[in-house]
Amino acid sequence: MNLKTEEEKIDYLEKLNREAELGGGEKRIAAQHAKGKLTARERVELLLDDGTFQEIGKLVVHRAADFGLDKQKILGDGVVTGYGNVNGRLVYIYSQDFTVFGGSLSETHAEKIVKIMDLALQNGAPIIGLNDSGGARIQEGVDSLGGYADIFFKNTMASGVVPQISAIMGPCAGGAVYSPAITDFVFMVENSSYMFVTGPNVVKTVTQEVVTAEELGGASAHSVKSGVTHFASTNEVECLRSIKRLLSFIPQNCEESVGEVPYVISEEKRPKLNQIIPANPNQPYDIKEVIMEVVDENDFFEVHQNYAENIVVGFARVAGRSIGIVANQPQSLAGVLDIDASKKAARFVRFCDCFNIPLVVFEDVPGFLPGTDQEWNGIISNGAKLLFAFCEATVPRITVITRKAYGGAYDVMNSKHIGADLNFAWPTAEIAVMGAKGASEIIFKSEIKSASDPEAKLNEKVEEYTDKFANPYIAASRGFIDEVIVPENTRLKLIAGLRMLENKVATLPKKKHGNIPL
Repeated sequence: MNLKTEEEKIDYLEKLNREAELGGGEKRIAAQHAKGKLTARERVELLLDDGTFQEIGKLVVHRAADFGLDKQKILGDGVVTGYGNVNGRLVYIYSQDFTVFGGSLSETHAEKIVKIMDLALQNGAPIIGLNDSGGARIQEGVDSLGGYADIFFKNTMASGVVPQISAIMGPCAGGAVYSPAITDFVFMVENSSYMFVTGPNVVKTVTQEVVTAEELGGASAHSVKSGVTHFASTNEVECLRSIKRLLSFIPQNCEESVGEVPYVISEEKRPKLNQIIPANPNQPYDIKEVIMEVVDENDFFEVHQNYAENIVVGFARVAGRSIGIVANQPQSLAGVLDIDASKKAARFVRFCDCFNIPLVVFEDVPGFLPGTDQEWNGIISNGAKLLFAFCEATVPRITVITRKAYGGAYDVMNSKHIGADLNFAWPTAEIAVMGAKGASEIIFKSEIKSASDPEAKLNEKVEEYTDKFANPYIAASRGFIDEVIVPENTRLKLIAGLRMLENKVATLPKKKHGNIPL
């Protein structure tokens, strides 16, 4: 390289920049587009505010020489890394480039990602990873494996310090899946992204199961069945827009709170809430109708929408303040808590607590789901995860009991006894150890059995038990419920309560960390 003039040196730099920006070349870029996928750089440009991306490590190349790699050196080495803004806020980003060695991870590829993560930790800003990789670069052997472990370690160190978001934009297999699994939220794209520890060919060899990549680890499988992914999008553009929306509800780091959106409080009564609860206590209703009446207009962003639908979690705003919502869903399994619902809600509660996001709980829960499947698969320890998460949370916590609050599930769903700050109940609330019929069959067993008309006697006792316990007033008399409220006033009460609690200070006992029942 014999560059003498300043102009020659600038021209050479521009040549290198153009070469780096082409990645694996025009032919491979065209192949990426032919699959309906964007390139690594296109994704970054779409996600970040115009003109804000600052690239780091653009001219990095791998150091390997085995298996002919010394003759295949591509600038950037298969990952675009840097920082920029989303809606005016700083984020750090890496985007794997499938056009370069299939996006496979090498030692230097991993070093670029780790450098970005270090900067994010030092400067307190979210990390966004756009994953599109064939996995470890086999030619590099243990160097590639070591690179993965370096990333996993940084993910763990960053957990609870800065938000971490992963978007799966193509293949993500083998060891590559563990980095997204450690991060806070995982996005996938339908029909073009997949995640699995072992692919369809290995599954067939070991278990004789015949399954496609989409069936085994596609967006639908992981958003509905496993719960590994929180959001499934129909295309990459929608996926990137959803990431932007998520970022609007969460802070930069664990030391900050989410900035308020300007909001003018006006007439906040919502009369529709008075009509939502059915007269028949066994008839379902949609808890999302309650949520939408209580939160700011069109400002509910549901998380894990298609997984464990008997519980609803997501972000919203109330009078411009960002909150996390956890709500039993009577339309699905009557709103019971089961293994999947408990895990889903516990993970969400812990995220909100990590990042200073107040929690609002809407409770209508008849208990935990019974059955051998639940017991043998650990409903006890899984249900305890949600209990542990609420007990440990120090953010402002408000509960509204709309209808049923039975048994241990009453305790678990952010009751006063486990540290909730404000507990409200609607007049339709039923706070008891169990439903009236089951309770009557136990309490009045001998009386019913000896009656001339056992069925009539049971109905009489059910009515007696209902009058005495199927209401919120005994709990209110003990101070376990702070106020029984008219449903239409729920939003007003939440606005006032969240404002009162905004400077809440609570500390946990000195410890290294708790031991959540995993």
